[in-house]
Amino acid sequence: MNLSRATQTYFRSIRFPTVRVASFARDLSKERRREQRKRITTMAATTPLGNVVSKGVNAEFTSVDLFALPEAPAMSSVATEATAWKGDVLFVALTEDAYDAEAKALKVPALEGFSQAVTATILDLLDDDEFKLKSGSSKIFNTCGSSTAKNICLVGLGSKEDLAKEKTWGKSAWQDLGAAMKSVSKSNKFKSAGLLVPGEHSPAIQDVCNGLLLGSYESTRFKSKQKDGSTGTLKSVDVLGSVADMDAHVSNAVALAKGITMARYLVEAPPNVASPKHLADCAALIAKTFPDLFELKVLGRKECEDLGMGCYLAVGEAADTQPQFIHLKYKGPGSTDASPKIGYVGKGVTFDSGGYNLKAGAGSMIEMMKFDMGGSAAVLGSALAIGGLKPSNVEVHFIVAACENMISGAGLRPGDVITASNGKTVEVNNTDAEGRLTLCDAIVYAGKQGCTTIVDIATLTGACMVALGMKIGGLYSNTDELAEGLKGAGGVHGEKLWRMPLEQEYMALLKSPVADMKNTGIRWGGSITAALYLQEFVPEGTDWAHIDMAGPVWDEKEGGATGFGVGTLAQYAVSRSS
Repeated sequence: MNLSRATQTYFRSIRFPTVRVASFARDLSKERRREQRKRITTMAATTPLGNVVSKGVNAEFTSVDLFALPEAPAMSSVATEATAWKGDVLFVALTEDAYDAEAKALKVPALEGFSQAVTATILDLLDDDEFKLKSGSSKIFNTCGSSTAKNICLVGLGSKEDLAKEKTWGKSAWQDLGAAMKSVSKSNKFKSAGLLVPGEHSPAIQDVCNGLLLGSYESTRFKSKQKDGSTGTLKSVDVLGSVADMDAHVSNAVALAKGITMARYLVEAPPNVASPKHLADCAALIAKTFPDLFELKVLGRKECEDLGMGCYLAVGEAADTQPQFIHLKYKGPGSTDASPKIGYVGKGVTFDSGGYNLKAGAGSMIEMMKFDMGGSAAVLGSALAIGGLKPSNVEVHFIVAACENMISGAGLRPGDVITASNGKTVEVNNTDAEGRLTLCDAIVYAGKQGCTTIVDIATLTGACMVALGMKIGGLYSNTDELAEGLKGAGGVHGEKLWRMPLEQEYMALLKSPVADMKNTGIRWGGSITAALYLQEFVPEGTDWAHIDMAGPVWDEKEGGATGFGVGTLAQYAVSRSS
């Protein structure tokens, strides 16, 4: 609307007598919220650790230990010959070139000593044109008493050349082998297994364990009929032959698997259970498990107000649940003031309704917005893994600004101007771009803890899903060294990251006529403008990276929650240790 200069002068001269009324209304609103917070705090105080049920229903979940992790099977290397090994199933891992189809014979010494019946059956299976020993493929048969192993399962390792290459992208053949062992054992209820890798290849035990512990995942904690589910039935695994540093490899794999499983637990939990308090309880459990390595601080609303976290608190203003600002600090053995200080910041919006920009209609995915705290799950899961791995000479800060994005008369509105803890003002033009509002205050906080490297991770934009699909996370960074370090760390555990551009020209899309900046730009390049927004809150001279994990946080075919990000963050911390 265009107004004449005289009209503008007239309106400026008017003194509207409504200030006291507005002030009274704000005071009333604050009093109502204060009483509401008191009621929620009282309810949370009587609820057992980790099992917060926010709506007063489904009370049966409070009697379930939702953080109980499955027991890993005992794993060891044994000198037993394959023909003498006793147990439910013997897995024999072979590369594609191990079988000579013309000669109908194996090129590797795997069958010596087996009965004629077992040998003939193995050769028949390998002669099947549809069974090409591709990575992770398998064929099983019952030995019918002709071997001390009750069953034998052939598992493909893919090509010999691929097996010899350093893994930099996706899962390795050894991880696929472990996953196949888990799947076969689970479907057949096997309790004991042996593994034979004939030929020149020594198994990458940590990768095999990774696949074995994490494969064939199934969520069962909220089903009325509990079953083995994600744990499977395997109690012991014998690796035939000598394996260097077997115990250390198994220990590291178990530590990582616990972290990834915890992240899966947090992401898959329904929002009436996985509240901000639930995330704080998970952090408390980690600190309690490793008291010599971790310190925990959880800030409430008042403490966050004192720190000026206007953006973070605005997001959770409409929710019944209390915001929980979680700071879990790890100090590795031998760490000093000169040790690397890394800050991991995870988005912790435990349910995202979209606020007044409500998620509505087909494709809004509102029913899946329990996973909008996937970044916090990755951060807390990596904390649990790092506690088990115990990297030395490094300090890691795990930071989560947890809240819910809901709707009420006291909630954040489109058009509001709010102030972050570094003093920047933000015009909110979309309440469904709430994650970056919580992250910006958390990033400022990480900088104040002395972190010289900050990595934030979040299910931030649908735009990144459009760009990279459901298997790849978007990676932004202000330094090449950090970007390559994170990509390499992800490659070790099969997590895919793709470097994206921080196109500075797009910063113009975040300009606001009334504040320092807006929280969203236009539709196009939405993942890039989200990263550019976050970069504005990174302390000067700090190495920073942003991982948008909106796609790979969930995979319906692989059991739902993936635990994506845990491997990358844990491995990067290990790489920075002495």
